Amino acid sequence: MIGISIISVVVLLGVLIFAHELGHFLMAKRAGVGVMKFSLGFGPRIVGRKIGETEYLLSLIPLGGYVKLLGEAPGEELSPEDEKRAFLKQPVLKRIGIVAAGPVFNLLLAVAIFTVVNMVGLPVLTSEIGALQPASAAMESGMKEGDMIISLDGKSVSKWDEISEIIGRSEGKPLRVTVSRDGRPMEIPVIPRLMKTKNIFGEEVETYKIGISPSPRTVIERHNPLSALGKGLRQTWMIGKLTLISIGKMFQGVVSPKSMGGPILIAQIAGAQIKEGIIPFIVFMALLSVNLAILNLLPVPVLDGGHLLFFMIEWVTGREVNVRWREMAQQIGFALLILLMVFVFILDIDRMNIKVISDFIRKITG
Repeated sequence: MIGISIISVVVLLGVLIFAHELGHFLMAKRAGVGVMKFSLGFGPRIVGRKIGETEYLLSLIPLGGYVKLLGEAPGEELSPEDEKRAFLKQPVLKRIGIVAAGPVFNLLLAVAIFTVVNMVGLPVLTSEIGALQPASAAMESGMKEGDMIISLDGKSVSKWDEISEIIGRSEGKPLRVTVSRDGRPMEIPVIPRLMKTKNIFGEEVETYKIGISPSPRTVIERHNPLSALGKGLRQTWMIGKLTLISIGKMFQGVVSPKSMGGPILIAQIAGAQIKEGIIPFIVFMALLSVNLAILNLLPVPVLDGGHLLFFMIEWVTGREVNVRWREMAQQIGFALLILLMVFVFILDIDRMNIKVISDFIRKITG
């Protein structure tokens, strides 16, 4: 299991990092900026090859990567010819484009994965009723377990998500529910009730329900390329939105910081997903790709969002941010990033029981 987890997380992070750095690389090339290095991983070089002016590297620590651009460090000595291709000598909009391209490519990767997955097909819950809550609106209206809901207020439905959405938007107005029972259609009027439930953040909310839950039966839903692309865009948007909301809820104290995970948790989940099959694994990859894009866009020095913040200030004011202030912000941002990495690593260790840790150490030490 540990071996599968390690291989899975290396592949997972490798693809995410490659997509991110490829965005920086291609946009830099497009802008005419020199690219000196393209590395997957940090630390000592494992293998490398220089093609043209760029050295392509595979480095030892697979927890990141980088693209080294010509003239990206202030005070770097350059020839007059190289200055034309130096990163910091480019117009501010070009620099913004190069920095933003990394997170954008992670979002595009997620869209591409979701598009392919939606074309291949995903299991979705059918509209069959699996259970009814006692004394619920559905039970009192005469619905039964095994009924297949085929329409709500004349609108055809075939998936459970469609049913939940229509009932949730009903505002308590009576609904005409048509079910198929023993192969025959039957119309049953039902009035949704406002009920308390918990959302994905654990908050108590009120929503309209009729007191039914789905059967475990699923069907494979496939889309044509255009429809799959549209669905992939919506899924990427939804995950990005939930990521931002989760960050906000964390600052509000609604979501515990202990819900965060680091490399060990990612490895455990990746290993579990790959055992379920390639589709769950690459869907998890898409989810992480969106998370990586959003987190990288946060206005924290060291991250892409921090660089974008400085460049946006320069674009608005027409003046570069003072180098000293920029360097101080980078140092603070780096310290915060290290603290965050230590924090999530401690959380990962805390989630593992002593036996798991002992087995892990025994296996890696032989």
